[in-house]
This record gives sequence, C-alpha cells and structure tokens, in this order.
Amino acid sequence: MSKETPLSVAEREFILEALLQNIRLDGRDVDTFRPLSVTFGEEYGHVRVKLGQTSLVVRISAEVTKPRDDRQSDGTFSIAMELTSMGSPAWENLRQNEFETYVSRVLDRVIRHSNALDTESLCILKGKSAWNIRADVHVIDFDGNLIDTACIGIMAGLQHFRRPDIEVKEGQVTVFGVDERVPVPLNITHRPLSITFQSFHEGKVLVLDATRKEEQASEGDLIIALNNSGETCAVYKSAGSPVSAIEVVKKTHFALRKVQEINGIINKALESDLARRAKVNRAAEANAENDREG
Repeated sequence: MSKETPLSVAEREFILEALLQNIRLDGRDVDTFRPLSVTFGEEYGHVRVKLGQTSLVVRISAEVTKPRDDRQSDGTFSIAMELTSMGSPAWENLRQNEFETYVSRVLDRVIRHSNALDTESLCILKGKSAWNIRADVHVIDFDGNLIDTACIGIMAGLQHFRRPDIEVKEGQVTVFGVDERVPVPLNITHRPLSITFQSFHEGKVLVLDATRKEEQASEGDLIIALNNSGETCAVYKSAGSPVSAIEVVKKTHFALRKVQEINGIINKALESDLARRAKVNRAAEANAENDREG
C-alpha cells in the first residue's frame, strides 16, 4: 500500500482556491515550468534530469541479440522503469503499482510507438543479429510530473548515446570497444516530448508541470505529446471532468512552444558535452605527443 500521506481537507481547499486566483504554492503561473537542468555523465547515454525537485537518471545501453521472428529486419527498443523507495516513501521496492504502469505505458506510446528511434537501422544480419537498445529510468526524487521528466531524460539519453562499432565478416559479428573504434550514434527520426497539464475545477483550470501536492489535489491529467515539427504523437486524458475541444487545441499550440523550448535546452546540453569531450581528447592527444617526444 502507499505510504504517502494524503492531503488534508484544508490543504486541498487552499490549493484549489488559490488556483482560481492564478496562484500556486511555489509562486509560478499556471503555465510555467519549474527550472530544468539536463547534464550528461562520462558514459555515453548516461543523463541526469532535474525538473524542480523531481530528479532522475536515465541510462541507455545496447547489446547484440536475435531479432524478433515477426520483425527480422529490425532491432528492438525498450523502456524500463522501476519506482523504488529512493524516489518516494509512497513506493515499495520490487512491487509495481498502478502509477508505475501508467507512466511506463505513456512513455512507451510517446517514444517507442511514435518510432522516435529507427529500429530498422539497428539490424545487423537479417534474422540473425540486431541491436537491442534499452532505456533504464531511475527516479531519485519525486515531486510531481514524472512523465515529462522521464521523457526528457530518455530522449536526451538516446541522442547522447553511442553504440559500439561493429564489423561483419562471413556471417560473424565483431563488436569493437570504444577504445578500438569510434562509437556510432543512434538514428533518431524525430524528437517527441510530452507536456502534462493537471486539471482542476471541472476542467476549467489546467496547470502545467504540477508538483506532487498539486497532482494529489487534481481531478486528472491531460498529456499532449508532440515533436518539433508540431506533429502530434499522443494525447491522453485520464480521470476528471471533460476538457473542451477548444481548450485542447489551445493547449496543443502552447505545448508545441514548450516542446521546442525544451528540445533547445537538450541541444545546448549536448553541444556543451560534445565541446567538453573534444577538449579532453585534445588534451589527451597533446599529452601523448609530449610523451613520445620525451
């Protein structure tokens, strides 16, 4: 069972009453994201995302496996998320809950089902070997809006990741280490991200990037996933009062601007990491040259 303490009646009423006046507990407007940071580790595909107090780590990995019988010319891509007590005392280790199932299903639909990663490019030998790409999501601290945070982490990780280079001779696959050959980036076809709104007051108030307490007080969520081109990848509406079609259209236009803004933040983080790695490589080459001259 959940160990999370439910909101008191007074706390819930305070949140709801404040939202009618466009006031939130942390001082943000209803359509403002919390501060977002995206940083990369030394290992390719290792990324940490922090959105407000919600923090998680995504690790992308790759291994050579046999293709599925029904998709012999494709590799595979999977997303694995496990909510543990590290992220929230409400979650129990090794026990899947409804929230985890819901988040995993939405992420799968937004990223994997929209073919953000070209799985055909992962094929090595038809029917014999292909790359299996896996994204593991580890939640460090949870304070609301896990879906958007995880989506940012997975997409940033996929763009940052480099798989080992390979060579195929006479039906035999040789996988080279990163010290032997330069690793290869994945083929990303587009960059979808989700934008989540929580609904209040019978769907009349929609709040962007809700905190944990706001989620507890909300009626349900509206999730709109798009890519930079404005193509809609998924739309979810969970429990709560209906949201008008006009409001959904308005929020879709607004969500597109946010998707483009967040992808811009990811791009800057990728460029910064690339420049850092290039500087390290130049320093290593200079040291090697000095050693040879010595």
